[in-house]
Amino acid sequence: MKARRHMKIQELISKEPVHTQEELAEKLREAGFDVTQATVSRDIKELGLIKIPTSDDEYRYAIPGEKHPSNLHERLKRMLRETVVSINDSENLVLIRTIPGNAHALASLLDNSNWVEVIGTVAGDDTILLVIKPKEAVSAVLERINQLL
Repeated sequence: MKARRHMKIQELISKEPVHTQEELAEKLREAGFDVTQATVSRDIKELGLIKIPTSDDEYRYAIPGEKHPSNLHERLKRMLRETVVSINDSENLVLIRTIPGNAHALASLLDNSNWVEVIGTVAGDDTILLVIKPKEAVSAVLERINQLL
């Protein structure tokens, strides 16, 4: 049952924007699944779903690594301007601090920007770690981020 529910969640968030856990729970109930908000919360965590910005200044659930609609550059620029608190670097690492609750969404945008120098990101609640290769490219990445800011 759990596997079917997980597949349905992925289908739902891929077809239309789902903004809240309550909205997702309602859509699952409409599809015949008997769920509580707590169940949906666990499912979101188990599936590793992230929230990404939409064009109307809201956020929706998404599957990590999913290709997101166009206008990525503008959303990245807006998110950087609205959420970044500080940026620091050391060797081949760039650390970006955001306002709480925004690091995952910003990291997803950075991941999907396909910057060849960024080989990966790790996000917490308010911190993103960018791993840069080669380390000489750190200044170029910082310059690109600063231009967007």
